[in-house]
Amino acid sequence: MRIADSFVVQAPIDRTWTAITDPAIVGTCMPGCEEIETVSDTFYRAKVRIKIGPISAIFALKVEVLEEQPPTRIVFISRGKEGDRASKVQAENTLTLEPLDGGATKVLYESEVLVTGRLAKFGFGMMKKKAQSLAEEFASSLEDRLNAVVNG
Repeated sequence: MRIADSFVVQAPIDRTWTAITDPAIVGTCMPGCEEIETVSDTFYRAKVRIKIGPISAIFALKVEVLEEQPPTRIVFISRGKEGDRASKVQAENTLTLEPLDGGATKVLYESEVLVTGRLAKFGFGMMKKKAQSLAEEFASSLEDRLNAVVNG
């Protein structure tokens, strides 16, 4: 399943890049992220809780950065499974940042997502809607975090 969209944050590209590539910041902005651990400069572990329809799942994710072109592009892969292996997820992700007039940044994201197990029973439409909702929450939290750094 391919998911692609974009959002704008009211922060310059360099500050946005710094935030988006910092696991501690991304973890606090990601809906459902309960833990994040930096293993190396290019490898992270996270525990993420997600609910789709009546099913809740906690995924143990491994995130590996494959490519970085500061401050405009990052490619990474996320893989994870529930503790009881009822569902698995894999996503190949690309984030592209573009500077906008007035000091804002456009963040374009594209993911190729594969879900297996009990969560896979939900159709593409429901999964895509959930992904869009999570992206909107992430964008709002990221912008709040970027603005708090400047204003706080």
